[in-house]
Amino acid sequence: MILKVIVDDQLYELNVPEAFIQQAGDFCDQMDRDMDKGWQMSREWVESPGPEDRCRIAGDKLLTALEKENHRLGRLMASYILTRFPQVESLELDTSGEMQNTRINLRQDDEAIQPQPRPTPMDAPTAGMDKMEALEQAGKDVTRVFKVGRNWRFSVYDHKAGEWVDSPAAKEQEEAERLRERAFKIRFEELTRH
Repeated sequence: MILKVIVDDQLYELNVPEAFIQQAGDFCDQMDRDMDKGWQMSREWVESPGPEDRCRIAGDKLLTALEKENHRLGRLMASYILTRFPQVESLELDTSGEMQNTRINLRQDDEAIQPQPRPTPMDAPTAGMDKMEALEQAGKDVTRVFKVGRNWRFSVYDHKAGEWVDSPAAKEQEEAERLRERAFKIRFEELTRH
């Protein structure tokens, strides 16, 4: 089976043998189970990725595989997309670090993949939460670290402004993780303050 992928206006036609797709069944099932638990999509945590989200997540992993010339991972991701979303003709992969901007092109005779509405952050939480509630809320308000181009960053939700605020870009993932831990701790302390 062939999956067409467009990266920076370059077309790739990924040929995945039928036998490989059949062998990848367990891997694809595990991917679904992992995504059932929620997924960090760039700066946004998506609790229940819908079909369109799942296709973009696999597309983002496929982009990483292409960049690192990891042929096995690339075939596994292509297998996932081909078996779960047979109506996809091609993917235009976003290279800026915003996987939500990946464009999904469907075959002309197929209907659109029905996206599920994404959860939106709730009203500003109040201070004085118990530690477990504060941990959960801080986890919603401070994203995991994600890659943007060659840099790493995370985002913090500003409830007053009603928008996500990006952290400064870090060259190394470890540096971004350290900055994120500090931001998470600050948010946690704000939420537990009486």
